[in-house]
Amino acid sequence: MATRGPIGTVTRGTTNTNRLRRVDRWIATLPVLRSTADPLVVDLGYGASGVTALELQQRLARTRPDVRVLGLEIEPGRVRTALDQLGEVRAGTTPFAPDARVDFALGGFEVPVPGGLRPAIIRSFNVLRQYEEAEVVGAWHRMTARLQPGGLLVEGTCDEIGRISSWVDVAADGPRHLTISLRLDGLEAPSIVAERLPKVLIHRNIDGERVHGLLAELDRQWRHASPLAAYGPTQRWIASVQGLRAAGWPVRAGRTRWKLGEVTVDWSAVEPRGFAWG
Repeated sequence: MATRGPIGTVTRGTTNTNRLRRVDRWIATLPVLRSTADPLVVDLGYGASGVTALELQQRLARTRPDVRVLGLEIEPGRVRTALDQLGEVRAGTTPFAPDARVDFALGGFEVPVPGGLRPAIIRSFNVLRQYEEAEVVGAWHRMTARLQPGGLLVEGTCDEIGRISSWVDVAADGPRHLTISLRLDGLEAPSIVAERLPKVLIHRNIDGERVHGLLAELDRQWRHASPLAAYGPTQRWIASVQGLRAAGWPVRAGRTRWKLGEVTVDWSAVEPRGFAWG
């Protein structure tokens, strides 16, 4: 019987050094990373270069020194390129530790892991953006089915240099939160993230949809906090997020995360009309 290949479609593969720093530092705070007995993290769809998987391992190792990262790509040539890069890492000619616990393999939404192991976290960034909205939930189901108990899928998108980013964290029973993370210096309006929302939300920034209401209120709070700009954009952002919470939005985390340009809200606050997990 023929063996089925990786599940998914080859994407553009755009990759840039340091592009995923915002989501990486958020992943580093996840309780499952600290508590799991097997800190395996999958970078699904890393693109034309394996650098994002190497950076992910480097960042997470500060929290969990024994973390292992497996980069998966659906396109064989990209796997060969990443393995060549890994050879340079092993030779000690890169900024990454020669013994970095990183590997690369062929794979898609089926998330194949040697030995049938299950990852604690799957990061899939700028992948589903290139699919149809109707395909998102099916892909989420495939990926979350491969997680350890208590594991999370972190799926989202960002701009080419990582200054505008957003993601949804998804557990086995469905999505939990939406997180927005922005570079605050020079920020004109938080709603700039509209063009970089996860695929499940990017076409829902219209009247009558919850995510549209969120971005409109966040812009309103940003304008309201404009007098604080004299104290810097971080203080203005913190005040904006506090105002968002005071307006009744289910904002999570606290100042430690907000000062990084982040805001996290419950999924129920942005869930699209007609969305169904089951």
